[in-house]
Amino acid sequence: QVQLVESGGGSVQAGGSLRLSCAASIFIYSRYCMAWFRQAPGKEREGVAGATVGGSTTYADSVKGRFTISKDYGKNTLYLQMNNLKPEDTAMYYCAATDQYGGTWCPLTGVVGYNFWGQGTQVTVSS
Repeated sequence: QVQLVESGGGSVQAGGSLRLSCAASIFIYSRYCMAWFRQAPGKEREGVAGATVGGSTTYADSVKGRFTISKDYGKNTLYLQMNNLKPEDTAMYYCAATDQYGGTWCPLTGVVGYNFWGQGTQVTVSS
């Protein structure tokens, strides 16, 4: 069955904001690190931000200070608030989950170990 469902993508001008959502099954939400990845055309998929089961967060340098990852425990939902968007943020954004570290660490250096992936949601930022 579907485990991760993203929503909230769209098109904005540079400097604008968007909030992405990822609804997860309770099994994943309560046991797995959850993270956001993105993939631009012709580029490798890269980690953007991650949140552990306990809520500790980590960010890629390129988005620090602009993006905020958060969790709503009542809704089993992961969010990515994206502010001050830049054209280089244009990509397909994916929600992903891994239990390789027991949910206590969310590596952003690659996709290996991420067991579950959502279908992706497109974010387009125009200059």
